[in-house]
Amino acid sequence: MKITTIGIDLAKEVFQIHGVDIHGKAMLRKQLRRSEMARFFANLTPCLIGMEACGSSHHWARKLGEFDHIVKLMSPQFVKPYVKTNKHDMADAEAVCEAVSRPNMRFVPIKNVEQQAILSIHRARQGFVKARTAQANQMRGLLSEFGIVMSQGIRSINKRMPDILEDAENGLPGTMCRLLERLNNHFKELDPPVEELALQIKLWHKKNQVSQKLEAIPGIGPITASAIVATVGNATEFKNGRQLSAWIGLVPKQRSSGSKQILLGISKRGDTYLRTLLIHGVPAVIRFTGNKVEPESWLHRLMARRNKNVAAVALANKNARIIWALLAKDTKFHPNHTSAASAAKA
Repeated sequence: MKITTIGIDLAKEVFQIHGVDIHGKAMLRKQLRRSEMARFFANLTPCLIGMEACGSSHHWARKLGEFDHIVKLMSPQFVKPYVKTNKHDMADAEAVCEAVSRPNMRFVPIKNVEQQAILSIHRARQGFVKARTAQANQMRGLLSEFGIVMSQGIRSINKRMPDILEDAENGLPGTMCRLLERLNNHFKELDPPVEELALQIKLWHKKNQVSQKLEAIPGIGPITASAIVATVGNATEFKNGRQLSAWIGLVPKQRSSGSKQILLGISKRGDTYLRTLLIHGVPAVIRFTGNKVEPESWLHRLMARRNKNVAAVALANKNARIIWALLAKDTKFHPNHTSAASAAKA
């Protein structure tokens, strides 16, 4: 019988393959080394291939797609319920093969090489920012042990550290001063990579028309716009704006049953980095435009009844839905846009 569906348990060197026919009967159980993967699937009749979205999954999806196979990626959390026995490579491959054939399964869009490249720059920049923050917190914590308290923020480190190192009456021993000088030099070395990678992102943003389109939305700059375009890719994979917002993790969690509906805080699903960028870009909009908008506007009424943090998440949720509309419908952002339903009510 012809193999119609294959599940692959990805690994670094040894891959587990599980294939079934049109009736779901197991026809193939095989281990392949990395060097054998391309040759094996090049000689195989085109079929449906499922994989978990993890490290190197997008690379293999593009590679196997060149051999006319239909490749689909799934979130590991959606594959786990199909594991029938203890966790091992053979059971995982069988679970992937079963999950990819489900009609209601949700799939992850396959990223192209350009998307992965710009996302790599984002991840590298994020790593340098975290390292810089960690170094600043370490210096601040060590100084607090000697009774020297510094305010939070990168600027306070740059402003006060030279004076602390030059002050001979602060009670710091020579050993501590030499340590702080070394830590401060390492802290300064982390600034240039952050700026250089941010510049690369901005240059890519200027060459990408879709990314420039998203920058018109208040609260979204080149960093956020480029990350959204590279991460989301084809927005038509989402049915509507709420699905995109839920995928990012900006909608409330639910504990509902029957006619009783209970909404909690945001679900925090999806891409943490993308959600952080959307939420952190909103306070500037609230701070600079919150008092200038019309009293009857949506943002003004929201800020009147809820605190600024809740308003920030709500506005980020709204921006995510606007992003879906711009990407899926290929339109431009209009600040004074009014939907047809709202116009009819007016």
